[in-house]
Amino acid sequence: MMHAVTSRAPLEVEPMTSRSRWLSLIVLCAGMLMIILDQNIVNVALRSIQQDLGFTPAGLAWVVNAYGIPFGGLLLLLSGRLGDLLGRKRIFLSGLALFTAASLLCGLAWTPGLLIAARLVQGIGGALTAAVVLGMIVTLFQEPRERAKAIGVFSFVGSAGASIGILAGGGV
Repeated sequence: MMHAVTSRAPLEVEPMTSRSRWLSLIVLCAGMLMIILDQNIVNVALRSIQQDLGFTPAGLAWVVNAYGIPFGGLLLLLSGRLGDLLGRKRIFLSGLALFTAASLLCGLAWTPGLLIAARLVQGIGGALTAAVVLGMIVTLFQEPRERAKAIGVFSFVGSAGASIGILAGGGV
C-alpha cells in the first residue's frame, strides 16, 4: 500500500522584534533578581530565622548550605547541559517555577526541617534558572552593540539586587 507523501515547508521562525527582545531581557533579569535577592536576604535575616524557628547555631548553617550546595553543584555542568538539550527557555521557566514554589514554601515553613528542605529545592530551581540566562541573552542580542547594552543591564540588575537584598534582609 502506498501512502501519499506530502511535502511541508519547514516552519519559519519570525525574527524577534527589538521590543520583544528587550521585554525578554526584562523577564530574564527579573528571574535573576529574585535569585540574587533571596541569597542576600537570607544571609542578613539568619538571626531572625534562628529565633522564629528555633534553629541551633549549627543547624542555622544549613539554611545557607541547603541552598548553596545544589545551586553550586548543578549550576554549570548539569543545568547548562540540560538547557542545551531541552531548550534554554524551557529550563529557565521550569527553574523559575520551581524556585518560586520553593520560596513560597520557605515563607510558610513552620519547622527547621521544612525550611531546609525548601531551601534545597530553591537551590535546584535557582541553578536551573541562572545557568541559562547569559546564553539566552547572547542568543537574543546578536549585534555587538545591543549585546553589550543587554549584558550591561543584566549586570546592573545583579549588582542592584545584591544591594537591595542586604537592605531588605535587614528589615526582616
